[in-house]
Amino acid sequence: MSIYIRKNIRDIDGYTPGEQPREKNLIKLNTNENPYPPSPKAMEFLKGFNSEKLRLYPDPMADNLRKTIAELHGFHIDNIIAGNGSDDILNIAIRTFLNEDEKIVCFDPSYSLYPILARLQNANTHSIDLSEDFSLPENFLTSGLDKLSEQRKLKLFLIANPNAPTGNAFLIKDIEVICSKFKGIVLVDEAYADFAEDNAMRLLEKFDNLIISRTLSKSYSMAGVRLGWAVSNKSIIREMIKVKDSYNVNMISQFLAIEALKDRQYFAETVSRIKKARSILVHELVKLDFKIIPSQANFLFVSPPEGNGNDLFLFLRTKNIIVRYFPAPKTKAFIRITIGREEDMQELLNCCREYLKTRQ
Repeated sequence: MSIYIRKNIRDIDGYTPGEQPREKNLIKLNTNENPYPPSPKAMEFLKGFNSEKLRLYPDPMADNLRKTIAELHGFHIDNIIAGNGSDDILNIAIRTFLNEDEKIVCFDPSYSLYPILARLQNANTHSIDLSEDFSLPENFLTSGLDKLSEQRKLKLFLIANPNAPTGNAFLIKDIEVICSKFKGIVLVDEAYADFAEDNAMRLLEKFDNLIISRTLSKSYSMAGVRLGWAVSNKSIIREMIKVKDSYNVNMISQFLAIEALKDRQYFAETVSRIKKARSILVHELVKLDFKIIPSQANFLFVSPPEGNGNDLFLFLRTKNIIVRYFPAPKTKAFIRITIGREEDMQELLNCCREYLKTRQ
């Protein structure tokens, strides 16, 4: 049967999402889900939802949702496209802008879905190695970008900011330089931006080649709803809308997203709790001599003192704590820890202390 399958599909491994274990009594800190419930207003809406509406198709353009998002960011509805999670937005962007054999540009390490989506489009990836501390490489904003501009077929620059899986954020002034010098489209994936000190939204007024994507999955506690969006200039959004599936955002997701986005007080309280817990966890892990990449996301990327991320990952699993491990050479010393509830963070710390005793 393989002769019927496209070669570019046969030649790649699919994306490996974080484990969704079925066991009970696990402390789940591996997929950057929000530990707190969704907006109470959204849940009240769900309880009163008229199921008779489900026999109808949803609004294919998600206009009420797009209007809510536009008001949130200070743009027009025509600057917004909604998607089935921000992964859908990434897929739409790649299908919109890349021809076969053209390339995306992305940093390494970063979100591993980027090159997979490119290969599905029969496109390729130009990777740029981050520095040892996962900051931008030396001279990248000068000679590095100049060299990129000399290369052909570099069409779409995908930048996770804050970066995943490392959690550090690139300066917005550096994103601005990239937008000004890169001869293509720049998509800033701001899945974790609500936990950061800054974001790139204001740059949309200055650059026609910029797209910013957001999601409900992290800061709004709605990973299961699968709702993301992008903001850009009207001409880019118009072309992306041509590419999206007809009804790519289901009815319930549209309604729930509107309620959650309007509940600003609950959103702010939840984000504040996570940032506070992040700060406490950093403080305690520093005492244990862990190496910690400065995070502006809802997770930490940390390495134990002896630099063996896999051993710590496996040890925590025996303690019913599940975190994320990335075995690539640049990341194998680290584990990624989702910021959870206060009691979960305390149990994690207790297990880290126990782990260190086993290494003495």
